[in-house]
Amino acid sequence: MVTAVTAQKEKNLVPLTGIEAIRGWEEFLADGEAYLRTATSAHAKQKKVFTPEILYNLIAMSIEKFVMAALMQRGTMPYNHTMADLVEAMETTFPGKMEGLSQGLLDMDKYQDICDLDGFKITPPGMEKISGMLELAQQLHTLVTNELVC
Repeated sequence: MVTAVTAQKEKNLVPLTGIEAIRGWEEFLADGEAYLRTATSAHAKQKKVFTPEILYNLIAMSIEKFVMAALMQRGTMPYNHTMADLVEAMETTFPGKMEGLSQGLLDMDKYQDICDLDGFKITPPGMEKISGMLELAQQLHTLVTNELVC
């Protein structure tokens, strides 16, 4: 039941998003770009030391950094750092902008489930999946730098 006091409280609430940027978002963007450059270069040069598992993690780190930069620039944060939480935060903060990217990011979660220490599992992707992941990260970078951050 909504009382007069509850209604007044709700009327005075200020949304937590968009108030002011969280400092350091530019560093997250630069870090994401560095991770993506490393992964792209290593994949192109087919360096054996860069296994699919390492490349996956570099790409995932770049994606996480891009998302964090965009969210921080808008003064908000995700609940957690799984791909599902990152996608949810992006879709909430930037409605309609993640179309075509969300499912690919969610699919990346299937390779690592490391939140539960007793039941974590890691299933490295095959090298044939890396090109698509690199393209996904590049598309997210383009979205973040061209449309989302001011």
